[in-house]
Amino acid sequence: MAKYKMILDLDTGVDDALALAYALATPECDLIGVVASFGNIVPEEAAQNTLNLLEMLGHPEVPVFIGATHSSHTDHFEVMPISQTIHGMNGVGNVELPTAKRKIESQNGIDFYIEAAHKYQGQLLIVPTGPLTNLAAAIEKDPEIIDLIGHVTLMGGALTVPGNVNPVTEANINQDPSAADQVLRSKLPLTMVGLDVTLRTLLTKKETQKWREIGTTSATKYADIVDYYINAYKITSPHLHGCGLHDPLAVAAAVDPSLLQTIYLNMKVDIEGAYAGRTIGDEKRLNEPATTTQVAVNVNVPRFLDMFMTKLSAFFKEH
Repeated sequence: MAKYKMILDLDTGVDDALALAYALATPECDLIGVVASFGNIVPEEAAQNTLNLLEMLGHPEVPVFIGATHSSHTDHFEVMPISQTIHGMNGVGNVELPTAKRKIESQNGIDFYIEAAHKYQGQLLIVPTGPLTNLAAAIEKDPEIIDLIGHVTLMGGALTVPGNVNPVTEANINQDPSAADQVLRSKLPLTMVGLDVTLRTLLTKKETQKWREIGTTSATKYADIVDYYINAYKITSPHLHGCGLHDPLAVAAAVDPSLLQTIYLNMKVDIEGAYAGRTIGDEKRLNEPATTTQVAVNVNVPRFLDMFMTKLSAFFKEH
């Protein structure tokens, strides 16, 4: 039996698709469900992308839920043009995936969070790789889950490097700064895996070519999806010479925290003004005796990349 139960909260674009495959390829955790969010794409399409990928990867049993359909401070959501450039119009590099037989669950993703927290408690790992709207809403609806959830490892934010939306703001936090502030100020056991570390973990077409050589449907489709992403990075971040493994790093670190070097720091998010969306230490709580919040500031790049390629290549061979 797996040590952990995991819920992914995905706005299923390219790196979310990689996070999904990595979670399925990790025997230490059972993926018990995915909550689809807005961000790289609208939630309904994120959910359908997830269902399609799950079926292609041989795991149609994993349920997919939809949570909030827009941020906590707006009444609608529109995909940003830059997201369409980076992830493609359909979120997965404009690669066509066979439509899954399974349908989206009728239960709301926020209620699924609460139900799972009470059922699995310390075993439960939550990995949000989009905006934090769903988790914030679940906390607001049932604050008791703060003391039940085993750990939250979120992909988002930037503490020691510039943001990717503006000089201080990272994209996931930018989607809903208020929700992110609520989550970071809570007493959840939490690790922020931000651009500080995810932009050090890069994939190139050398690696996707290895997937092409495997030749299975999933390996070929993932190579196509990620090659689109790498080409987009040549436009948006040519200095990186590859694409960032943002979301899969958060999944890997949730199961194996030793991949990261972290600092304990009470965090906040600026929610208005010129610095809206900035993730930074909370000056009013700096001298509190303890905190449950960690921020990743370094990563064992060779070990993670080896784990990533070894796990996914073996998994793709089977599917």
